[in-house]
Amino acid sequence: MLHDRILVEVDADAGERRSSGGIVIPATAAMGARRLSWSRVIAVGPHARSVEKGDRVLFDPADKAEVEVSGELYVVMRERDVHAVAAHRLGDDATGLYL
Repeated sequence: MLHDRILVEVDADAGERRSSGGIVIPATAAMGARRLSWSRVIAVGPHARSVEKGDRVLFDPADKAEVEVSGELYVVMRERDVHAVAAHRLGDDATGLYL
């Protein structure tokens, strides 16, 4: 990975969701608001500051660039496109955001 780019795996289970009443909502259903997705970081460029390999990141799937590597589907994005970072290494007072 170059510069501040990160590579995340595509979550296969992110397509279908269940409502609180147990109704299955397919991935093709149109939503009024944009829905953000969580994914695990696979690789990180040398200039990424807040994200490390193995972290989970929150991003907008509408702004993604997909790439296939060895038959697996991944998403490449800039670190600034990450909305939040979830990692055990972050303390309680850290937001994990790239500002």
